[in-house]
Amino acid sequence: MLILSIFGTIVPIAIYLFFLWKFDKNEPEPIKFVLYHFLYGATAAIVLGIIGSKIFSFPLTLIFSEEANTILKIILVAPIIEEIAKASLLFKTINNKRIDNLTDGLIYGGAIGLGFGITENFLYFILFGNSLETFIPLFIIRSSFSAVMHSLSTATVGGLMSLTKYSSQNKYTISTVVGLLVAMLIHFAWNLRVGFYQTFYFVILFMLFVILLFILTYYLSIRFENKIIQKELLNEIPNVFIPYLTSVLKYRKGWFLLHYQNTFIRKTTLLAFRKHQVEISGKNKELYINEIQVLRKDISELIELNSNSNLDK
Repeated sequence: MLILSIFGTIVPIAIYLFFLWKFDKNEPEPIKFVLYHFLYGATAAIVLGIIGSKIFSFPLTLIFSEEANTILKIILVAPIIEEIAKASLLFKTINNKRIDNLTDGLIYGGAIGLGFGITENFLYFILFGNSLETFIPLFIIRSSFSAVMHSLSTATVGGLMSLTKYSSQNKYTISTVVGLLVAMLIHFAWNLRVGFYQTFYFVILFMLFVILLFILTYYLSIRFENKIIQKELLNEIPNVFIPYLTSVLKYRKGWFLLHYQNTFIRKTTLLAFRKHQVEISGKNKELYINEIQVLRKDISELIELNSNSNLDK
């Protein structure tokens, strides 16, 4: 059962993580940074969750019976402590320039949650998947819902933090707290399935609703980014390039000098986002304005190379 537990733990999460990473079509995230968040969730967040749960639940043992204490740990302590533990890395990495829009926060928060889920799933499979009859239903529930729940809950925090990263400190603080509360609510609702079996089908429906809601959120975040790209590049580059930069056609060969096409996509997209960040924020304006000037120069040179290439044909 050990080999089956390892296989059942790694394969589904690896698939989820791959699609999560590939989701950002406009500004793909560096895989090393995504894996860093994933590994944090699988290691440090787990340790913090265990330690925090023991500290937080100790007073409960002095007040409630063993049965009541167990239920409270599952439906109250775990959602609070584990969501804070998972989000703890985001409090640091949110200041990284790589995290500069809603999509980025969703991806990095989701990666942390998947990391947490992979370790938790493995422990569950080892402890409770003693036979094929017990492993299969456990595998279905843990891989299809529990790990996804951890990913979506932390993605909520990351998404709201990144969405207001360039806003006022008060707005950013409020959105972070709201994100944590929503994450805890999602976690709490899922854990009700464990504490009260009569809520099983209700919670399954709730999780399906949350999953669909987040798929819609990811989709809308990409559409929002495309609108930013269209608006900010309108007077920066020839208009003929903009439809390519905001569609799946951007990686099709032929519309830009092939050797420089990916560089052009990356720099124009970054220019659009940096201009947007300067518009909505009072933070790091000077730093971003300098970067914008450099990007404009580089893009201008790339367009000239592309034009000269077309003349030579």
